[in-house]
Amino acid sequence: MVQPFSILTSGQTAAVSLEAVRRAPINLNHWYVVAQSSELTDKPLGVVLWHQRIVLYREQARDASANQTVVHALEDRCPHRQVRLSHGQVQGNQLECVYHGWQFDPTGACVDVPYLSKKQKLPNCRLRTYPVKEQDGFIWLFPGEVDQADTVPLMGIPEWDHINYIASYTTIDTRSHFSFLIENLMDMYHGRLHDDLQAWANPVLREIETHPTRVDAHYDAESYYKIDKIYSVGQLFIPAMRQLRPTNLDVSYVYPHWQSVLGKDFKIYCLFCPVSETQTKAYLVHFVSLGAFHRLHKLPMRFRRFVKNSLFNAARGLLAGLVEQDVLMMEDEQQAFDSMPHRKGPEFNQTIIKVQQLIEYQVNQSQPYSLQSNMAIKSP
Repeated sequence: MVQPFSILTSGQTAAVSLEAVRRAPINLNHWYVVAQSSELTDKPLGVVLWHQRIVLYREQARDASANQTVVHALEDRCPHRQVRLSHGQVQGNQLECVYHGWQFDPTGACVDVPYLSKKQKLPNCRLRTYPVKEQDGFIWLFPGEVDQADTVPLMGIPEWDHINYIASYTTIDTRSHFSFLIENLMDMYHGRLHDDLQAWANPVLREIETHPTRVDAHYDAESYYKIDKIYSVGQLFIPAMRQLRPTNLDVSYVYPHWQSVLGKDFKIYCLFCPVSETQTKAYLVHFVSLGAFHRLHKLPMRFRRFVKNSLFNAARGLLAGLVEQDVLMMEDEQQAFDSMPHRKGPEFNQTIIKVQQLIEYQVNQSQPYSLQSNMAIKSP
């Protein structure tokens, strides 16, 4: 059963402007993933989230035995000469510009200029800071109104540290708008593109659920995989071991991210970091469940952790192959839109229509702040 889009008010229509969707900004008042935890070492890391250059850095642990460090996020520019702070280095809990050694603390305040005389005062400048969290193997950043950060749920991926799940991930970097990527992920009818890389087949739409922050599509489908014996993990690498079995397939646009569940064996996430109207970065994270291995659960935790760590990223090659094929299609779509933005083909996939409506709705929700933010960014 296909349900009506529940977030539409009486003053709205179901039709969307596809041209507007292809140029839509993100709703800044959500948590986005800007890096995988292992990418942020003891050096600053520069990232871009919807035209905003941001520098991430870890505080240097005062205690060498400390296992955790605090992550901070500042705008990636030194107000002195406007060079990127991500070229600099970390000094304790401060970030030092590589050019003249100016240092900034986690509040964005300049706390040291090494060549000032005793009579000179520090410059009264403060960089923008961003709420940031390190959770579930990734660094999440909130680019919107700071006072909204604690009121907006962070989707999270609890399977990352769960002992019964094996994780693999790869990075998506496509020269196309984020709407093309989320539509690709929510489209269950392009399996022919992926040949032996595809995990499921023959999807039949059963129901669509819509909410102000998500679209959930439920399918009856068939899976090529059944992970119920130790050797069955080989299905991930040996196509001859696969055979189709009935299963459920659920895909969800949990704005601004995506998740999918295939039977009891697989869960996949795509964590978005839109860069601009024509570039999208994301992380595709795949989990294989070990829940069916009841004997494994009785073994010592140290051994179970060894199994989990040993198999980490075992499916990375499969994911990379899927991404390569999909990126080719998405970039073709972007190029076609750029050349003829008014051209619109017929769309029969009801899930895609709901996704486009959600994107439009989120733009309308964020528009007042987006305008203020753009003005603030452009000011000297």
